[in-house]
Amino acid sequence: MSFFKSLFGWGKSGPEADAAPPAGATLEHKGFLITAAPFRNEGQFQTAGTITKEVGGEMKEHKFIRADRHASHEDAVTFSLSKGRQIVDEQGERLFR
Repeated sequence: MSFFKSLFGWGKSGPEADAAPPAGATLEHKGFLITAAPFRNEGQFQTAGTITKEVGGEMKEHKFIRADRHASHEDAVTFSLSKGRQIVDEQGERLFR
Protein backbone atom coordinates (compact mmCIF):
# COMPACT_ATOMS: atom_id res chain seq x y z
CA MET A 1 0.00 0.00 0.00
CA SER A 2 2.86 2.42 0.68
CA PHE A 3 3.87 2.02 -2.98
CA PHE A 4 0.48 3.39 -4.07
CA LYS A 5 0.66 6.18 -1.51
CA SER A 6 3.99 7.36 -2.90
CA LEU A 7 2.91 6.82 -6.51
CA PHE A 8 -0.35 8.78 -6.25
CA GLY A 9 0.55 11.19 -3.45
CA TRP A 10 -1.91 9.78 -0.93
CA GLY A 11 -1.16 10.27 2.73
CA LYS A 12 1.22 13.20 2.31
CA SER A 13 1.79 15.19 5.43
CA GLY A 14 3.83 18.15 6.55
CA PRO A 15 4.69 21.22 4.49
CA GLU A 16 4.42 19.35 1.18
CA ALA A 17 0.74 18.54 1.78
CA ASP A 18 -0.09 22.07 2.95
CA ALA A 19 1.61 23.83 0.03
CA ALA A 20 -1.01 25.22 -2.33
CA PRO A 21 -0.25 25.51 -6.00
CA PRO A 22 0.56 29.04 -7.13
CA ALA A 23 -2.36 31.31 -7.94
CA GLY A 24 -3.66 31.17 -11.47
CA ALA A 25 -3.89 33.75 -14.17
CA THR A 26 -6.04 36.87 -14.10
CA LEU A 27 -7.97 38.44 -16.94
CA GLU A 28 -10.38 41.32 -17.52
CA HIS A 29 -13.77 40.55 -19.05
CA LYS A 30 -16.52 43.15 -19.56
CA GLY A 31 -15.12 45.33 -16.76
CA PHE A 32 -14.80 42.43 -14.30
CA LEU A 33 -11.48 41.02 -13.10
CA ILE A 34 -11.45 37.20 -13.09
CA THR A 35 -8.74 35.36 -11.17
CA ALA A 36 -8.36 31.60 -11.39
CA ALA A 37 -7.70 29.95 -8.03
CA PRO A 38 -7.87 26.18 -8.50
CA PHE A 39 -6.89 24.08 -5.52
CA ARG A 40 -5.76 20.50 -5.05
CA ASN A 41 -8.55 18.14 -4.01
CA GLU A 42 -8.26 14.36 -3.87
CA GLY A 43 -5.27 14.30 -6.21
CA GLN A 44 -6.76 16.62 -8.82
CA PHE A 45 -7.33 20.36 -9.20
CA GLN A 46 -10.77 21.76 -8.45
CA THR A 47 -12.23 24.58 -10.54
CA ALA A 48 -12.34 27.79 -8.49
CA GLY A 49 -11.79 31.50 -8.80
CA THR A 50 -12.72 35.03 -7.85
CA ILE A 51 -14.60 37.70 -9.78
CA THR A 52 -14.08 41.31 -8.67
CA LYS A 53 -15.33 44.69 -9.81
CA GLU A 54 -15.46 48.19 -8.42
CA VAL A 55 -19.09 49.11 -7.82
CA GLY A 56 -19.97 52.54 -6.42
CA GLY A 57 -16.38 53.19 -5.36
CA GLU A 58 -16.20 49.90 -3.45
CA MET A 59 -14.44 46.69 -4.57
CA LYS A 60 -16.92 43.82 -4.67
CA GLU A 61 -15.85 40.19 -4.79
CA HIS A 62 -17.60 36.95 -5.72
CA LYS A 63 -15.85 33.61 -5.13
CA PHE A 64 -16.86 30.51 -7.04
CA ILE A 65 -16.07 26.81 -6.73
CA ARG A 66 -17.37 24.23 -9.19
CA ALA A 67 -17.41 20.45 -9.10
CA ASP A 68 -15.20 20.12 -12.19
CA ARG A 69 -11.76 18.62 -11.53
CA HIS A 70 -8.69 18.49 -13.72
CA ALA A 71 -5.50 16.43 -13.82
CA SER A 72 -3.21 19.42 -14.34
CA HIS A 73 -3.04 22.84 -12.73
CA GLU A 74 -2.83 24.50 -16.15
CA ASP A 75 -6.06 22.84 -17.32
CA ALA A 76 -7.78 23.90 -14.11
CA VAL A 77 -6.63 27.52 -14.55
CA THR A 78 -7.85 27.61 -18.15
CA PHE A 79 -11.23 26.13 -17.23
CA SER A 80 -11.61 28.38 -14.16
CA LEU A 81 -11.10 31.48 -16.31
CA SER A 82 -13.60 30.15 -18.84
CA LYS A 83 -16.12 29.45 -16.08
CA GLY A 84 -15.57 32.96 -14.69
CA ARG A 85 -16.33 34.48 -18.09
CA GLN A 86 -19.48 32.37 -18.31
CA ILE A 87 -20.63 33.55 -14.88
CA VAL A 88 -20.04 37.19 -15.85
CA ASP A 89 -21.88 36.71 -19.16
CA GLU A 90 -24.87 35.10 -17.42
CA GLN A 91 -25.14 37.22 -14.26
CA GLY A 92 -23.21 40.44 -14.83
CA GLU A 93 -23.87 43.07 -12.16
CA ARG A 94 -26.35 40.79 -10.38
CA LEU A 95 -23.35 38.99 -8.85
CA PHE A 96 -23.01 41.79 -6.31
CA ARG A 97 -26.63 42.44 -5.33
